[in-house]
Amino acid sequence: MTREDRHGQLVTLAWTIVREEGADALTLGRLAHAAGITKPVVYSHFPSRAALLVALFEAYDATQTFALEQALDAVEHSLAERARAIATAHVDCVVTHGRELAGVAAALEGAPELADYKRRSDAAYSDRCRSFLEPFVEGTLPASTMTAVLGAAEALSAEAAAGNLDTREVYDELTATIVDGVERSRRRIAD
Repeated sequence: MTREDRHGQLVTLAWTIVREEGADALTLGRLAHAAGITKPVVYSHFPSRAALLVALFEAYDATQTFALEQALDAVEHSLAERARAIATAHVDCVVTHGRELAGVAAALEGAPELADYKRRSDAAYSDRCRSFLEPFVEGTLPASTMTAVLGAAEALSAEAAAGNLDTREVYDELTATIVDGVERSRRRIAD
């Protein structure tokens, strides 16, 4: 197995451990045991548990970015269509990763270096979404609008992943939130 293939295998297996046992159960030793390899092999890929958690979030982030790009490539250039594409891609990624994503995100918040990584990742995602929405305003979408949109996206997606809200309703609500935020910003900028 190539180093890259082994890395991918370990990330996939780590997600399985988190899904089945929770993020607290994920240790480098537990991952080595589950993979049937020695600890040094795992340590050669992830020098610490923090590095493993970051790798999991990087994998999720790559999936989310790809889904966002694919969804936006498939829609017309209108605010409603772009908002719906952003909403659908975001919600679907969170629902697909379910509760394990919440565990990884919580673990990332536990240490300063991990929290810093998550903040940078969230900012990059916000910037990507902003770039797809700014053509509908005469200026820059304020950080407060993007914070509100992404906060709503996280909260609604988490409720859908937990089964507390219907996914279609979450798509609709998040789409409306995005459109409303952009339209309010457009009016503010125009005044």
